Amino acid sequence: MNPFVTHGGRLDEACAHFGGHPADWLDLSTGINPNPWTGAETIRPDWRALPDARALKRLEEAAAAHFETDPALCCAVPGSEAGLRALGRILGLPARPIALTYGTYAKAFASPPPDHAGPTALVVTNPNNPDGRLSPREDLMSALARQQHGGGWLVADEAFADCHPDASVADLVANDRNLAVTRSFGKFFGLAGVRLGFVLAPEPLLADLRKLQGDWPVCSAALAFGNAAYTDRDWIAATLASLPERGAKLDAVLARHGLRATGACPLFRLATAPDAADLFATLARAHILTRPFAGYPHLLRFGLPADDALLARLDAALALWSARG
Repeated sequence: MNPFVTHGGRLDEACAHFGGHPADWLDLSTGINPNPWTGAETIRPDWRALPDARALKRLEEAAAAHFETDPALCCAVPGSEAGLRALGRILGLPARPIALTYGTYAKAFASPPPDHAGPTALVVTNPNNPDGRLSPREDLMSALARQQHGGGWLVADEAFADCHPDASVADLVANDRNLAVTRSFGKFFGLAGVRLGFVLAPEPLLADLRKLQGDWPVCSAALAFGNAAYTDRDWIAATLASLPERGAKLDAVLARHGLRATGACPLFRLATAPDAADLFATLARAHILTRPFAGYPHLLRFGLPADDALLARLDAALALWSARG
């Protein structure tokens, strides 16, 4: 499972190991919405010109309105992972590692030495990836107060928070708070290839970030997709209403085959299996890709199938596995 434990979406390596072509596979290895924003089909970016500064400003305003924060505190980045790595460089603070969470944090922030007593960055994913644990907003506010008192920062990675707007702390970002929030466009809108994200932070920090990124932080396609998608209130509302029901259907299938699923985020579920490596391989031989984790032999993450037919395909493959047990 080694090639598949860092990130999801490695269909080329899945084909190399288990055969088939990418079109043959059901990719459940990511937490990306399998039903993308429908307006994407009508967008025709102008690839001839450099990205327009006015379009970038409009994008940041539209995104800030969606996040319920001040546009002056919102900066577009080429994916939330890039934003996290930039924050690690700009803040220059160590972060204490969290056992089961997004692996990029360990690359973006150094671990403090054992005797470190100075300020740190507390990186919290909400909802957490991969277990979908949702931290109450009040807990994050308390953590922010503690971090600020000690001269540190709270970095809230809200890559999946579009599914849980009430838990977001984006509206708390202010020039007098040591709070930075990262948001992802691709996960909720199902367009990960656009590589668009945002950092919400005090203006002095964003000034450093803009200097680091240069004049064209995101491409013309990201500007076009983001500007239209963040203002599509009907699609956003319909998706928020439908995702919990689809997540419940996935829960029912997993439970039918003895897999206990956890998580509040409807875009993925973390399941406990007696032997996750065996289950991963069994599903991969059926050309279904899931997400294993190094050091956690009983855990496997399942993304959300796009429709009932694909959910039935997963159900059938799990039936073959559970029948062996």
